[in-house]
Amino acid sequence: MTTLKRIALTLVIIGAVNWGLIGFFQFDLVSAIFGGQDAALSRVIYSLVGISGLFCLAILFDPMTDTDEDTGSGTVRTNNVNYGTEFSEETDLTRVKEDNPEDKNE
Repeated sequence: MTTLKRIALTLVIIGAVNWGLIGFFQFDLVSAIFGGQDAALSRVIYSLVGISGLFCLAILFDPMTDTDEDTGSGTVRTNNVNYGTEFSEETDLTRVKEDNPEDKNE
């Protein structure tokens, strides 16, 4: 994950926590820390959270890439799933028993 994506995600999480506090407790943490909703620094934080939300919205619709990564255990884990199966002929045991004359005596 790139640094810009991490910063945007962090700001979106801050905004989500702030909105949760507003919804549950009617307490605006950002305005309490930075001097009210009309303070310049609070407005900067609100603006950065909003821009980060738009950026994360764009990330949501980016196609995910499948990459191989080393898990450290000596195995390579991939996100590519192989749903193929192997088919083989099963031995029909009833036919084998009928064809074997020794089994008929039993």
